[in-house]
Amino acid sequence: MRAALLIVDMQEMLVPLVWRGEELAVRIAGLARRARENGVPVIALRQIGAPGTDFDPSSPGTRVSALLGLEPVDVVVDKTATDSFYRTGLAGLLVDRGVDTVVLTGLATDYCVDATARAAQSHGLDVVLVADGHAPSADGDPTTGLTAEQVIARHNLLLSTAIHPGGRVRVVPSAEVGFTG
Repeated sequence: MRAALLIVDMQEMLVPLVWRGEELAVRIAGLARRARENGVPVIALRQIGAPGTDFDPSSPGTRVSALLGLEPVDVVVDKTATDSFYRTGLAGLLVDRGVDTVVLTGLATDYCVDATARAAQSHGLDVVLVADGHAPSADGDPTTGLTAEQVIARHNLLLSTAIHPGGRVRVVPSAEVGFTG
């Protein structure tokens, strides 16, 4: 197994809006440190949009959260869709590094994390979804009546049991994530 840590959309303006965002950022920062110590690449995805929108790439809010403690060796990839692979070059970046497994964290559970997990599988990658390494909106999903905790539990179950071509998804708590460079 050759892994990479993917950190999806942990941006300055989004961390305060999600369930336990600062706590999540600190947990992911710890994973990033462990990844680097084991020679595993750390790749942060950053959602951007058109100038003048909330996701204007020049807006300070779109910067990756300082709480993550990214280092110069880490890579930041801009994206414009929920799927982190869509028109980003992420797949090529992973191929160039010989990665066959992505350790997936970030925001938001029911949008970009879900889409990225499924896309990774479509690219033939195995996914280690960090069970406590992703979060939805702080209010969960009010349209379905699910709390944030329920959204996380539901996606951990759905993604780990989905039949999908390509790689498989395993759900692992952050404390049990092992990195192989």
